[in-house]
Amino acid sequence: MNFINRTEWKNLYIYSSAKTISLFGTSIYQFALGLYVLKLTGSALSFAVTLILGIIPMVLINPFAGVIADKWNKKRLVVSMDLLNGLLLVAVFWFSSIVGLNLITIYVTTFLLTVFTTFFGVGMEAAKPNMVSEQKLMSINSISKIIDSVSSIMGPMIGGIVFALFDIRTFIIFNGISFILSGLSLMLINFKLFQVGEQATEKVQFIKDIKEGFQYLKEKKNLINLFILLISLNFFMGFAVMVPLPYILNTVLGLSPKEFGIIEGALPVGIILGALMVKKLTNKISYGIFLKYLSITLAVCMILIGFPVLLESYLLHPVFYVIYYCIVMLLIGAVIALIDVPLAYFMQKEIPDEFRGRVLSIGISIAKTMLPLAMITAGLLLNHFSAYIIPIVGGIMFLLFTMRSTPKVRVEIVINSRA
Repeated sequence: MNFINRTEWKNLYIYSSAKTISLFGTSIYQFALGLYVLKLTGSALSFAVTLILGIIPMVLINPFAGVIADKWNKKRLVVSMDLLNGLLLVAVFWFSSIVGLNLITIYVTTFLLTVFTTFFGVGMEAAKPNMVSEQKLMSINSISKIIDSVSSIMGPMIGGIVFALFDIRTFIIFNGISFILSGLSLMLINFKLFQVGEQATEKVQFIKDIKEGFQYLKEKKNLINLFILLISLNFFMGFAVMVPLPYILNTVLGLSPKEFGIIEGALPVGIILGALMVKKLTNKISYGIFLKYLSITLAVCMILIGFPVLLESYLLHPVFYVIYYCIVMLLIGAVIALIDVPLAYFMQKEIPDEFRGRVLSIGISIAKTMLPLAMITAGLLLNHFSAYIIPIVGGIMFLLFTMRSTPKVRVEIVINSRA
């Protein structure tokens, strides 16, 4: 038992270290790459293409990644994807040192990085319940959320500083080395410590296997209701927050870039706070009831985003707007963590190993598809309606939806306090 405990803690530490190394490198690289493309072309369209190449392949490839995660050895999958990312960037560094870094190279590299990272992400999510015990599964999800949020804050900050001091190829080799270090450290993780039985090694038949994943999900009404809730959350976050908020802050209220940056930074800080509180809160209150109140809080926060625009004629001081929106964004971040972390834990625990990759990838693909759709819809509507209408209407719609859908989601979570 002591051996298992030691190995479990080792898995947790190595996972956290590897993800931190890899994610910080990626965050710095992506920020620097965006600045480089804008500097190279001066074209917003070229920059948009780079962003699209980081999203569309993920949506299309996720179901296939789910099949591979279920059928292949998960350790070999995640390690090889990290090493491939690293070797790709080392190759790009070598190539760009000889012939220079052009737009086509950036596009191809971004596409391949997205493909490899998609396989890595699905494989790792499917492997977590085999790496740690049920008691520590919530912990690893919370740690993952915290690392995501810290990298989203620190990555652009560090990236901006380093971009001003070093050549773009420095970012490429730095990120390549970070991926290789991450892949090598992941080799030390025991991916079968808590695995029940042996993983299937059947021949991969993508269409048949994806259909089996859909069939499994179709038979689990509670999982379907849970996915519907998470997909709607993604949609309304894009519709009522991600597009209207920057427009309101920059165009309507005329806040400075510094003030805008402070408000934007409040969201990941809120996510970190929520991830730190999640275990204690889920042990103190029935999560089914808690989920309903969290969804209502999120809907109210969406509505609150539009309110200051109604008071625009009163010429309030910018400090008021900064404090107001920081509080709203902190709340939104905390609520997102308190929804995402427990529900990820529930799905990882509920879905058996042989279907976990496929089922999780289906949900991720649909959610990723809904987000750009929501953002495009909000962008079009902002051209025809006052800015405050979109978040207020979006918040009311999400409130009505969540009042109807949350009672259908039956999720009870009890975690050992010693985890």
